[in-house]
Amino acid sequence: MPTTKGRTVSIWLFGLLGFLLIALIGYFAWALGPTASVIGLVLALIPLTIVFLGVRMIDRWEPEPKRLVFFAIAWGAIAAVGLTLLVDVGLTLLVGPRDEALSSVFQAPIVEEFWKGFGVFLIFLVARRAFDGPIDGVVYGALVGAGFAFTENIQYFAISLIEGGGEQLTVTFVVRALLSPFAHAMFTALTGFAIGLAARRHASAGTALGAGLLGLLGAILLHGLWNGSATFADFFALYFTLQVPLFVGFILGIVALRREEARLTRIRLSEYAAAGWFTPEEVTMLATPAGRKVGLAWAAQLRGDRRPLMREFIKDATALASVRQRAITGRDPLAAEDERALLIRTRATRAALLAY
Repeated sequence: MPTTKGRTVSIWLFGLLGFLLIALIGYFAWALGPTASVIGLVLALIPLTIVFLGVRMIDRWEPEPKRLVFFAIAWGAIAAVGLTLLVDVGLTLLVGPRDEALSSVFQAPIVEEFWKGFGVFLIFLVARRAFDGPIDGVVYGALVGAGFAFTENIQYFAISLIEGGGEQLTVTFVVRALLSPFAHAMFTALTGFAIGLAARRHASAGTALGAGLLGLLGAILLHGLWNGSATFADFFALYFTLQVPLFVGFILGIVALRREEARLTRIRLSEYAAAGWFTPEEVTMLATPAGRKVGLAWAAQLRGDRRPLMREFIKDATALASVRQRAITGRDPLAAEDERALLIRTRATRAALLAY
């Protein structure tokens, strides 16, 4: 098995999130009441599921470790929200009440994106070997944003129910859960994208921090624009003329990044094919979307339906390509150990696929 060192999060960080979660639950129960909070939580699961499934489609080429996926969502849902609330309380104690409209356009984007971006940078620091490039950064950023939106939606849905009943709750749900479920994910994905670009270039922590701050600036501007359209302008007019095109551009950018990732996978696996570890046909099957589809269809026809084995073959080969890329750039001292383990695994899986 490849080593998990540098590809996971310490249990102590999860413990910290656990303490923050207890405090957050207490806050919601006190401020909103248990009934409204539970209703808000159930409804907030819908946009979270939508975003999570979308991110999983992005992450399908080379899935990130499950523990890091869970940590990214938990950081956004617990730590980023809790720290944002603490800053808000601190500012209220220092300067008193602030204009709600200006706060939503200026304070909220800065504070929220800072703490969400900090979570992405923290993943880079503690699990650098699982942070290979811009796609990984987009995935981690989007997951942190999805977690933040989940907890924020609980609050918005609960307040709408308390203040305006079912009618106001319905309007809030449509706007936040159906029209804009990817908003927070898209904002923080910019920060992750910038850190991912630095990670691909074998950047130091300081350089990655600088790149992340540039991405953070873009996230803050987009977030402020979004909140401003809802506060000072015709939300639906700007939604269809500006926000929808931005989202389409975001999707096209993801498609381009996925193609680049597939191209890099094919190049690296072709180097193993030249050394005799794979055939050229296997490289096509493992490193192209069409080839993977054909490979899975072929595996389904084998005795006992061997698609699970084919999925393992594809997953390990893709991980092998990433390991070689890290080895070439010199940013992974454990690359040789992982390469050895993955070569053994892919050879064993191929033998199991072809066994009669």
